[in-house]
Amino acid sequence: MDKDVSAGSGITTVAGRLALGITLLAFGLGHTAVLDGVSATDAVSVAQYVGGIALFAAGLLALRAGDTAGGTAFSVLGALWFTWAVSADAQVSANAAGLFLLLFALVALSLTLAGGDQLGQGVYGLFFVSLLLLAIAAFAGNGALAKAGGWFAVAAGAVAWYAATAVLAHWPTAVPRRAAGRGVTATG
Repeated sequence: MDKDVSAGSGITTVAGRLALGITLLAFGLGHTAVLDGVSATDAVSVAQYVGGIALFAAGLLALRAGDTAGGTAFSVLGALWFTWAVSADAQVSANAAGLFLLLFALVALSLTLAGGDQLGQGVYGLFFVSLLLLAIAAFAGNGALAKAGGWFAVAAGAVAWYAATAVLAHWPTAVPRRAAGRGVTATG
């Protein structure tokens, strides 16, 4: 791995990724049912304050500093978490919940395709798969798909946590790429 620690080295990016990582880990672990008595609704406070307010604030600060990609991602995802948290007790149909998750899955897909550093794309890609699986689970009433979606959220949270911690600890943040034309050659 390359020791490229410049990717996402701004304090708002680090804070945003930590907030996103903590929220994704809490949300994902709640969906996996791996911890006895812990469900996704137990992550509501974390989602509202850390994922919603702190992440949204990090997004606004990033936008103010000229970081359009990070600012957009953090503010939109902050809105997602805040909306999810304040509506967690609302009685909505499975289809309405599925539609909410599907719409934000499209946002996560846009963030993935927008480019950026490898770790950021990994976080958003895993989060996209998580939201897509959770949306399908809501539409179909399938608990196994919801658990799988939870595990993808856990993976996304772990990558977000690593991405933030790597900058602070000067760990590798990029996978080295092979130079063009430096592959194995056949000898005659």
